[in-house]
Amino acid sequence: MSSFKVTFGILAAGLMLSGCMQATTYEATNTAAFKPHDKELLAKTTYVKTPVAEPFRRAIVEYHRKEAAGSIVVDSDNHYLYYVLNDGKAIRYGITVGEEAMAWSGIAKVGSMTEWPAWHPTPGEISRLGVPTFVAPGPDNPMGSRAMYLYSGGKDTLFRIHGTNQPEYIGSSISSGCIRMTNEDVIDLYNRVKLGTIVVVLEPKHGDSPYKPQMALQGGGNGNY
Repeated sequence: MSSFKVTFGILAAGLMLSGCMQATTYEATNTAAFKPHDKELLAKTTYVKTPVAEPFRRAIVEYHRKEAAGSIVVDSDNHYLYYVLNDGKAIRYGITVGEEAMAWSGIAKVGSMTEWPAWHPTPGEISRLGVPTFVAPGPDNPMGSRAMYLYSGGKDTLFRIHGTNQPEYIGSSISSGCIRMTNEDVIDLYNRVKLGTIVVVLEPKHGDSPYKPQMALQGGGNGNY
């Protein structure tokens, strides 16, 4: 094979890969938006503050689906939550999601929102995990700094988007079905959403990874839910 063909082949492969990647701008935590109570409780946390791996850090990314600006899309396959912006952009957060048998998918709305919530484990969690029936709000509460409760058909689905005291699991599938974010990221998201915000949780195998761009061609909803 001639050197020209080798060079051309490498160049073509490079162009193909560059066309597949999402443009990514990572965002530092904006603690200026935190309330004094948030800063106080976050300073009292005793869990290990494991840094989130780079692929799951909060970032502004190009967004190619069709959901309306202001909506949330959860990609459990790839452990991302997107808050849709205007102009083909979204804020992408890394998340912890449920094990496959405990995952939920569908279209919901944010039906309730709480700062530094208490934890009321479901009967299944109490039986499976051996946890108490109630855990008071606090810096090490498993619900973290914020909770957004997902409703469908006017009923509580019992699934939430909430903080965590286990940031080391961001990017994993180990929860009881809820969508966990770092306490800093969930405060950031909470400050952007409102009651009634649409939440689209994609079905398994319908994820939209920046490293599997063919999934982008499947499109999405039109925001009229």
